Amino acid sequence: MNKADIIKEVEETVGNSKDAKVLVESIITNITKALAKGEEVTLSGFGTFKVVKRASRKGINPQTGESLTIKAKKVPKFVPFKALKDSVN
Repeated sequence: MNKADIIKEVEETVGNSKDAKVLVESIITNITKALAKGEEVTLSGFGTFKVVKRASRKGINPQTGESLTIKAKKVPKFVPFKALKDSVN
């Protein structure tokens, strides 16, 4: 399922494709903005989106075999709630 499929599913509930697209885009934009600020986003019964710090580490360039250092960075992470895990299994 991709974003267009989600918009179609929301359209069935909302009844209007334009409103469905605006709604889905708004949710994605607001989650992205919150994560950019370093905030957690929790959706009850679904899961939590958060930003975690990934430490620097050593890596290898696959083309040359040369050793290099991969810089530390922040990455988004999703942690599903138990209800979501249970529904998948």
